[in-house]
Amino acid sequence: MSQATEPTNLGRPRVCSIADALELVGERWSLLVVRELGFGVRRFTDIQVNTGAPRETLAQRLRKLEEAGVVERRRYSEKPPRDEYLLTPAGEGLLPVLAGLREWGERHATPRVRTGE
Repeated sequence: MSQATEPTNLGRPRVCSIADALELVGERWSLLVVRELGFGVRRFTDIQVNTGAPRETLAQRLRKLEEAGVVERRRYSEKPPRDEYLLTPAGEGLLPVLAGLREWGERHATPRVRTGE
């Protein structure tokens, strides 16, 4: 991404695949869901516990990720009906992005000294 190769859109928002990607997965809970699925955590309650997401928020994010083709929902029990979630190939494609974000966070966002723990 250099300014030399990306001309300025005078008076209009720039057309950008980064913006398009952020529209699908660019908020905290969606990325944390993908993180958990990448770790092999598949069930709603486990994802909720590991992310700390409010129940309704998590349900909304999982629906949005499913509609976007990032997550697949699979029934694992009929009585009672229960589903688990898996990454699609598109979702798996996000794992290197999350690894890079983790590395950046460890360098620039994580406090070096934690107190009270």
